[in-house]
Amino acid sequence: MTRVTPLTKAHPQWEAAAAFAEKSAWRAGPYLARMMRQGVLLDWERVFLAEVDGEAAGYCAFLKKDELPEQWGLFPFIGFVYVEERFRGRRLSEKIIGCALRYAAQCGFGRVYLMSGERGLYEKYGFISMGDYETVFGTVDQLFYKDTGA
Repeated sequence: MTRVTPLTKAHPQWEAAAAFAEKSAWRAGPYLARMMRQGVLLDWERVFLAEVDGEAAGYCAFLKKDELPEQWGLFPFIGFVYVEERFRGRRLSEKIIGCALRYAAQCGFGRVYLMSGERGLYEKYGFISMGDYETVFGTVDQLFYKDTGA
């Protein structure tokens, strides 16, 4: 059974989710774990944890900032989308992102942004590319958006 849970610092799974992110094979996971443990997330920001049969399988975050420089003035973002390799192929990314989009709409956000170097993945979920943008790290990623219907 697959379950996606929105987490805040007060949630009992918060530290377990941070530990899972920290140990993930993706280099951005430890960065998200540090953010979670440092308590820098805003009240409305969330981490979405996907579990398969009670085992942590993936996550994403719904945040005000991502790797797009603030000069663009765009927010909020879905970021840190990750599914552990052995759970891939089960549409977990789609489920996690879907939960984050529904939450964004509940918060009144009409549009959500996403930065990624992946080509062809987020378009499957209805995201529209705005083109390539330089990141705060000096690299270039694609900027996507999707309207939430809110």
